[in-house]
Amino acid sequence: MTSQQKKVSIPDRKRPTPKPVEPKPPVEETDDSLLWGINAVGEALSSNPRSLCEILIEKGRAGGRIQEIIDAAREVEVRIRFVELERMGLPRDCRHQGVIARQTEAQLLPLSQLLAAEPQRILLLDSIQDPRNLGSILRSALAAGFSSVVLTSERSAPLTGTVARTSAGAVAHLQIARVVNLSDALRQLKEHGFWIYGAVAEKAAQPIYSTDFSGKIGIVIGSEDKGIRPLVQKHCDHLVTIPMPGEFNSLNASVAAALIMFEVVRQERSPSDNPQPLSR
Repeated sequence: MTSQQKKVSIPDRKRPTPKPVEPKPPVEETDDSLLWGINAVGEALSSNPRSLCEILIEKGRAGGRIQEIIDAAREVEVRIRFVELERMGLPRDCRHQGVIARQTEAQLLPLSQLLAAEPQRILLLDSIQDPRNLGSILRSALAAGFSSVVLTSERSAPLTGTVARTSAGAVAHLQIARVVNLSDALRQLKEHGFWIYGAVAEKAAQPIYSTDFSGKIGIVIGSEDKGIRPLVQKHCDHLVTIPMPGEFNSLNASVAAALIMFEVVRQERSPSDNPQPLSR
């Protein structure tokens, strides 16, 4: 470097501070099983009520048209729930008018129509409220050949997309009836020649492996927390249980239902190994 050359200092360059990236608002997902608005729900109730598994009414809503929907739903035995707005599961700015209907993934039948098909085996579910549990039970029912199922309008998980996915599509191949009063339904089944067996977790009950399941039968499965309700139990001809060693005597409702249904099928395929029939 010569004496005439001067060292040029280059000022430090600072990179501009990047502007903070604002997160994008989450995309709202709309449950495509929902209908909302008085007109839409009213039309579904009048034209195809069996396509609906429940109707949600916002608490505090009132009026003549709301009452018409409530009355129509009760007449065709569609479940009604009164819930807070934030529990209705709708996207923002939706003009729901306080009324939402959830469409079912299966065409629900009245019990009379199910019995008209003369099934030999019927599965009756008392208060199964977990949708994944319900889906698993329906999947096992189809696999075991219990193609006829009875659900209650109240205290039962609706047949939503979650149930359909968990059932691996079984809901589309089952005949499913919905009843208001399960005890009355059991009485009707008995009039049609059915024997009713209630599944319980009681050691005093008849073990399924020594129970005769021949003839027309109905199997009642209760909820995991409380089992079959007392009044429903009274209408069962026999209470049966899955024998287990030790003190452990509780199975998941879907597992218990599968074991019992497949024991029924095993007896049908191996009649020589069957126990003696029980008296009513």
